[in-house]
Amino acid sequence: MSDDRLIVALDVPNIVQGLALADRIGDDASFYKIGLGMLTGGGFALANELKRERGKRIFLDMKLFDIGATVEAAVRGIAGHGLDFLTVHGDPQVVRAAAEGKAGTDLKILAVTVLTSLDRADLDANLIRPGEIAEIVLERAARALEAGADGVIASPQEAAAIRALPGAAGKLIVTPGVRPAGAASGDQKRIETPARAIANGADHIVVGRPVWQAADPAAAARAIVAELG
Repeated sequence: MSDDRLIVALDVPNIVQGLALADRIGDDASFYKIGLGMLTGGGFALANELKRERGKRIFLDMKLFDIGATVEAAVRGIAGHGLDFLTVHGDPQVVRAAAEGKAGTDLKILAVTVLTSLDRADLDANLIRPGEIAEIVLERAARALEAGADGVIASPQEAAAIRALPGAAGKLIVTPGVRPAGAASGDQKRIETPARAIANGADHIVVGRPVWQAADPAAAARAIVAELG
């Protein structure tokens, strides 16, 4: 039985491989993430196929960032596909434009705080102000929620602090950087186990390689759901 707290990231090159993976997982996953890496490989077509023909929920992870008018127009077009989640960068002006673009639809706008692949050295290289990552994530999350985001993307290590924000009531927290017990961390630097992520306040966890690289992706998905409790 699937549990939509688990979002499986279809981080494969194209629609053919994406559909094949979804077929292998079958009813053991009900929610999929399609990211920028598959955009030129038929990502939108895959999203529509899984949503309309197979009844899956879809998280489109585009991390949009541009001037307000462009973001608003892009989100309005995406909202017309009837998908479930869409990411934008958590800058308040971007979030406000995205909220305008999705108005009148059920699309949830999720604001990216600080990518889970980044650490303090990366922020220094990008000229981001000094301070602990957790502090910066918390501040960006608060500003994004105030600007109209339906939720935020953050590492599971920051989920509890975000959940405690006054503006976080009723908002979504979606956590990548989740690795089942014993799995390799890969390029993620701020990680937690599925159970810990949910305990910290996450509504959904995103897991990619531990599922799609497994010899039996359906069994891997079931094992992660079992960890959620």
